[in-house]
Amino acid sequence: MIKAILIFNNHGKPRLSKFYEHYNEDTEQQIIRETFHLVSKRDENVCNFLEGGMLIGGSDYKLIYRHYATLYFVFCVDSSESELGILDLIQVFVETLDKCFENVCELDLIFHVDKVHNILAEMVMGGMVLETNMNEIITQVDAQNKMEKAEAGIAGAPARAVSAVKNMNLPEMPRNINIGDISIKVPNLPSFK
Repeated sequence: MIKAILIFNNHGKPRLSKFYEHYNEDTEQQIIRETFHLVSKRDENVCNFLEGGMLIGGSDYKLIYRHYATLYFVFCVDSSESELGILDLIQVFVETLDKCFENVCELDLIFHVDKVHNILAEMVMGGMVLETNMNEIITQVDAQNKMEKAEAGIAGAPARAVSAVKNMNLPEMPRNINIGDISIKVPNLPSFK
């Protein structure tokens, strides 16, 4: 099971942290610092997995990471997870981010944190891997984006309706509105203008 997913830059600034076990905020920050110190001091040509830090579970857990440009992608997992499987999952995650953001960079993670969390939620939920097929993940993220755009259109409808009424050039306010068999008497209202 995945215990935590952390992304931080070369200076140890967290860009994403997702814990699948409850920790208080201070402990989470200590885990991020400890993990950064463990991972950042390693040489580039050593293997990408090591024992977890004392705060995250010690030798019972493993830190599996990849270093891309200015970012470290770190997954903390228990002994039931395959190291190579998690390395592949990190690769799929990074490639999915790259496709969604067209050459992903650190700023994309900062300014689009909600979208990054949506992508991650398509891949991992509750510490369990759900999906590793990049095309399926992108399809679901695109569907989510379309739904958000549709909801934004619905949410903006009242404002557009008020604007349209204000922009109508009526010589005077209608007193009766007839729709089929229904007749509506409009009370005296102050001018819209």
